[in-house]
Amino acid sequence: MFYTDGKLQYPVRAETPNPIFARALQQAIGGVEGEIRVMMQYLFQGWGSRGPTKYRDMLINTGTEEIGHIEMLSTAVALNLEGAPLSMQEDAARDGVAGAVLGGMNLRHILSTGLAATPENCNGVPFNASHVYASGNIAADMYANVAAEATGRALATRLYGMTEDPGMRDMLSFLIARDTMHQQQWLAVIEELGGETAQLPIPNSFPQSQEASRFSYAYFGHRTDKRFPMGRWTEGSSLDGKGQFEPMISEPLGGEPVLAPPRPDGGAQTEQVQASPVK
Repeated sequence: MFYTDGKLQYPVRAETPNPIFARALQQAIGGVEGEIRVMMQYLFQGWGSRGPTKYRDMLINTGTEEIGHIEMLSTAVALNLEGAPLSMQEDAARDGVAGAVLGGMNLRHILSTGLAATPENCNGVPFNASHVYASGNIAADMYANVAAEATGRALATRLYGMTEDPGMRDMLSFLIARDTMHQQQWLAVIEELGGETAQLPIPNSFPQSQEASRFSYAYFGHRTDKRFPMGRWTEGSSLDGKGQFEPMISEPLGGEPVLAPPRPDGGAQTEQVQASPVK
């Protein structure tokens, strides 16, 4: 169950409403870097978590916090839209905010919601959960969560730089701080599990003896001049200590693919069905 007391997690105020910034804030709500994404990611990871219950509890707690972040950002969008005119064309010449409408406001903020936030990104594309990762592997999920918080924090810092509004900057400062904590939180889980290198490769429950080990630590090069971008990934001991990095020219190890003719009832042309595969 989820509970609310009706109050925001952190104060939200917009001293100078800005409908263009309201549109930008939509990316932090429904963009691939946004709060809907991490909310769903953490909750689904938690709901499907198997093993020590503390990880389930931690994930669900943090996913619930992200619901509060969406509430904050939705409130910020609504506050930035207050005062935006419903009649755009007539007022554009004399109203600066209306001019801003014509210059890039999300029209759905007027047409679909009556000056409120939407579950979509800044271009009006609805969030579709295609970037929600919940693999059932705790280490894999933690790495995905670190990446999610890193891109989310990058977005929040960019939004911070887009506005001079003290209220918006105060709110974003809080969200940036929480992104910092969450990055540390997920890395702390990895450390608790034995550390970054101890968890590799993920999943570590699959026997590496069943891998094609000749290629487990080979960096494939595909340049026609056979040059490699040399670095830590091409020489020395692998990070998990189980092999040696080496550069390897990528060569075709298989032949050309040969497929059987189309099925007679498959909708292909007669000439395709009757022809034999070319050897």
